[in-house]
Amino acid sequence: MTKLHSHGSSLPIPSFPHSLIAASPAPPFTITMGRMDRPALCVQCRARPVDPAWRPFCSRRCQVFDQARWGEGAYRVPGRPAAADDTDPSVTDGKQYQVPIIDGTIRATDLKQIKVGDEDVGLATYDPAFMNTAACRSRITYIDGDKGVLLYRGYPIEQLAEESTYLETAYLILFGELPDERQLAEWTHQITMHTMVHENIKKFMEGFTYDAHPMGVFVSTVAALSTFYTDGKQIFDDQARLRQIHRLIAKVPTIAAYAFRHSIGRPYVYPDNELSFTGNFLNMLFKMTELKYQPNPALERALDILFILHADHEQNCSTSAMRSIGSSHVDPFSALAGAAAALYGPLHGGANEAVLRMLKEIESTDNIPAFIKRVKAGDGRLMGFGHRVYKSYDPRAKIIKKAAYEVFEVTGKNPLLDIALELERIALEDEYFVTRKLYPNVDFYSGLIYQAMGFQMDMFPVLFAIARTVGWVAQWEEMLLDSEQKISRPRQIYTGAQPRDYVGMTERRK
Repeated sequence: MTKLHSHGSSLPIPSFPHSLIAASPAPPFTITMGRMDRPALCVQCRARPVDPAWRPFCSRRCQVFDQARWGEGAYRVPGRPAAADDTDPSVTDGKQYQVPIIDGTIRATDLKQIKVGDEDVGLATYDPAFMNTAACRSRITYIDGDKGVLLYRGYPIEQLAEESTYLETAYLILFGELPDERQLAEWTHQITMHTMVHENIKKFMEGFTYDAHPMGVFVSTVAALSTFYTDGKQIFDDQARLRQIHRLIAKVPTIAAYAFRHSIGRPYVYPDNELSFTGNFLNMLFKMTELKYQPNPALERALDILFILHADHEQNCSTSAMRSIGSSHVDPFSALAGAAAALYGPLHGGANEAVLRMLKEIESTDNIPAFIKRVKAGDGRLMGFGHRVYKSYDPRAKIIKKAAYEVFEVTGKNPLLDIALELERIALEDEYFVTRKLYPNVDFYSGLIYQAMGFQMDMFPVLFAIARTVGWVAQWEEMLLDSEQKISRPRQIYTGAQPRDYVGMTERRK
C-alpha cells in the first residue's frame, strides 16, 4: 500500500483554496511503499475487476479473445508471462521517498525514483482524460469551479463582458494587460488590415458541396492557410509569430462567414474595414443588396459578449490539442486546424446544439415534468446542465441569459425560451439535480441566441471557433516560450500480447 504523509500544513492560498496556482513550496511528502491487497483484474483486458473464484474474465468477449490467443485454459497476463509474482502484489516494504510539493502539485517524473525491481523504469501515474494532471503552467485563464469563478489574466469575466470589447479582451489574453488607447488603436488596425483572404482561398472553398458542414469547411480552410503563408513556420521569430496571430484572429471570421454564405448559396461578401470586429462579421454574414450594411447595435454587442465569454477556458480538449500539436513546432495554422477539429466534436463545440434539440423534443412546458422523470430514470440527458469544471452556476451562463433578453427584444422571443426558463426553474429547485451540482452552463442559452440571430445549428461550433481563436494562439505562444515544454508524448500502460513468433497462414487457428 502507498501511504502519503504530510509534514506541514496545506498550501497558503487564501483566495483560491481548491486550485493549482503558483505559491511557495510546501514541505515534501514521504511516500512509504508496502504491501497492498489489490483487486483481481480480468486476465485479458487487465481493466475490469473480477472474482477469480468464479472466472478470470470480465466478459465473454475477453474469454473468447484470450482462448483464441493462448488456447483453452492457458491464462496469461498480457505483457508478461504468467508467474507467481503476478498474484503476489507485494513490493519491497519499508522504503521511503521524498517527493517535493510545488504549486500544489508533485512532478510526475519525481515518482520515477520509486521502483519495485532492478529493471523497473519507475512509477508512473495513470490518469485517463487528465482528470487530475496539470500538463503546463499558464498565466492566461483561471477557473475555480467550486465557486463559479472565471478570470482572464486576473480580470473577472463579469467585468470584461460588461465593460470590454472582444478585441480589447483578445489583447488582454495575448499580452497580459489591458491596452491603452494607442495600443488598442494599433491592435485594432492590425486585425482590420488582415481580414481579407487570398482569392484562391475563395476558390478553394467553392470546391465544397453546398451541403458540406460549415465546420468541416472551416477546419479545412484554416489548414490550407499554411500553404499561403509559408513564413508561418518561423515560429521562434517574434515578429513573424505576431504576424500569424494577426492573420488568424482577423481571417477566421472571414472564413466562417464565407462558409456560412456557401452553405446557403449566397455570394461571398468582402470585409468592411469601417465596421467593428463583430459588426464586420455580421456584414459578411447577412449583407444583401444594400450599398452599406449597418449592423443592429444590440446584436453587435451581444455577439461581442458571446465572443468574450468563449475566448478562453483553461486546458480544455481543443486547447490541449492546440498545445499538443504545436509542441511539434508545426505552423500555427495547422495547429489551430487541429484544435478546431477537436472543437467539432459533439462533446465539446456541439453542446449548445444538443440543448436546442432537447428543447424541441420537449415541445411544451407541460411536458417538462415527464421529461425530468425520464432523465432521473436514466432514459434521457439534461443537456446544458453541469460541467466538467464548474460545480456551481457557470458564471458565463448568467451573463448569456441577460444578453438573450436583449437579443430577443430585437429578433422577437425564441419560442423555445419559455421551455428553457421553466426547465431551468424546475431543475434548480429539484434536489436530484442540486445534490449532483447540475447547474446551467454557457451552452444552455447560447444556442437560443444564435438561432434567434439567424444561424443554423451547424454554424454553432464555427462561431465558437472564432471566439476561441485568440485563446488558442495565446496558449500556443505560451507553450512555445515555456522552457519546460517538450514535444507532447504521454506514457501508456501496455495491455497487449506478450512477445510471440510469427505464425504462417496454414498454421493459424480459425
